[in-house]
Amino acid sequence: MLASNPVRRIAYVTDVEGKWDKLAGFAAENPLVTLDDRGLRVADGAVLVFGGDAVDRGPAGRRVVATLLAAKLAQPDQVVLLAGNRDINKLRLARELTGAPPPGAPDGPRGALLRWIFAHTMGARDAFEHRRAELGAVSDDAVVDSYVDDVRPDGPMTRYLAATSLGFREGDALFLHGGVTAENLGVVPGHVGRAPDVDAWIARLNAFLAASVDDFVAGREPKALIAYQAPVPGTKLNQASVVYARPTDDRGDPVLPAAEVVANLRASGIRRAVVGHTPSGDCPAVLRDGDFALVLADNSYGRIEPGSRLMLDASTIRGAGRTVLDGGELADVAWELALADDSPLGLRDPATRRLVKAQLARGDYLTFRALDGYDVEQRAVPPTSLDRASLAAPR
Repeated sequence: MLASNPVRRIAYVTDVEGKWDKLAGFAAENPLVTLDDRGLRVADGAVLVFGGDAVDRGPAGRRVVATLLAAKLAQPDQVVLLAGNRDINKLRLARELTGAPPPGAPDGPRGALLRWIFAHTMGARDAFEHRRAELGAVSDDAVVDSYVDDVRPDGPMTRYLAATSLGFREGDALFLHGGVTAENLGVVPGHVGRAPDVDAWIARLNAFLAASVDDFVAGREPKALIAYQAPVPGTKLNQASVVYARPTDDRGDPVLPAAEVVANLRASGIRRAVVGHTPSGDCPAVLRDGDFALVLADNSYGRIEPGSRLMLDASTIRGAGRTVLDGGELADVAWELALADDSPLGLRDPATRRLVKAQLARGDYLTFRALDGYDVEQRAVPPTSLDRASLAAPR
């Protein structure tokens, strides 16, 4: 089913991960969103999409969750909260901290158990101490109790997850936490076969999440949801999940979905897909194939971690933020892209693997590629230095 272009402007931020400064930086001078002592508010005619992962890597996880949930309750039609793996996996703690620890967990005090869970199964080595900092000078048991309280049937994380979705569509734009792949497009746990189009797929995904949270509140373990948000055992990936899929190659360079996936998205009227979850440097990365664009907007684990700003309207994607170039120069990022533009943005030089990722406020293009050891290369290139004939869709 084809859909018209979005009629509402969209402000997007993702993977705040407990860092208040990241949320505040996103809202600063944002024409669509304000954040002050009254909370987070969205301008008339606009939508805020939070792409998931509210907690774990900063000392303001509870504050971020409370702020986002309050915004959703105050403006339910203008705030969309997507559930990330760091949010969903906290449901495990209701069981694992009350007598059923995961396999391989050490014996000993509850604090040691929770630290082990974070470090070995949630990719959140410092989450325990971040929570202690948020609570104040409290004991290990008080930190553990706070996480148990979070996932009680009426706890703040449980209520937050009840307000989230796994996918959201606005016009020709699709928002997911992790990504869309050949393995997950149209597929929903518990359903036989693939959904006939993107709208049916998103509806089924969101119903699956809602039913899973309802099961959890009723005291039943949501095993299918827990498995869906995690890597396949023995691997680091789960390409069958919209929560945990990663749109990168083996080197860690961002890549577009397979050509047949893009064709299927186009058939449902999708021209833009926006995701988080996968780090791609300091600012969002654009990837293009003709009139289709994928935007990776998780800027965690970059050289700096600002609250970059991403906005969409009926025909344009805009990005703003800051980045650190090779050599240490701090540069402002500001770009605007319409899919009909004859622009090098979102294309890659196959020979060098350098993606034309974004544009700096001064006019240079930001090129990007992954290096060994989770490092990245980020270089500023004058427009006149780009060999446009060598650029191609990044696959």
